[in-house]
Amino acid sequence: MSTVTERLAELGLTLPKAAAPVANYVPFIRSGNLVIVSGQICFGLDGTLAADHKGKLGAEVTAEAGLEAAKLCALNVLAQVQAAVGDLDHGVVQCLRLGGFINAAPGFHALAPIMNGASDLMVAVLGDRGRHARSTVGVAGLPLDAAVEVEAMFEVK
Repeated sequence: MSTVTERLAELGLTLPKAAAPVANYVPFIRSGNLVIVSGQICFGLDGTLAADHKGKLGAEVTAEAGLEAAKLCALNVLAQVQAAVGDLDHGVVQCLRLGGFINAAPGFHALAPIMNGASDLMVAVLGDRGRHARSTVGVAGLPLDAAVEVEAMFEVK
């Protein structure tokens, strides 16, 4: 079976450096065999938000850019989990839950297809260990005007 690193390479992706918090919270917390990851926005590898990933879906942000933003959020989630457990191959038992927040213009209701970007990436990278429960919510705004934010919970060793 492929390792997480090999799967990422096959997908043409690189795990970013885990982002530091910008306020009075921690990026993840570990309690027993759970890791809860704070909401991660769609920072790119350079640690910035691309212009295409700022604003509201259904207005300034296209569906294609929203899907890419959700994938970036999932990569940032995985970076936090790696920081928590050190090794995604041996440390992760299961992605239990993803929570998605979509910065949506009034009347934009295609939230689930945008969140599929994060869900599909989680399964592509972790295989069956990436299958999860999920909720997706449209919101009026997100930090730094990000298009998407994703939080997560993992069972770990």
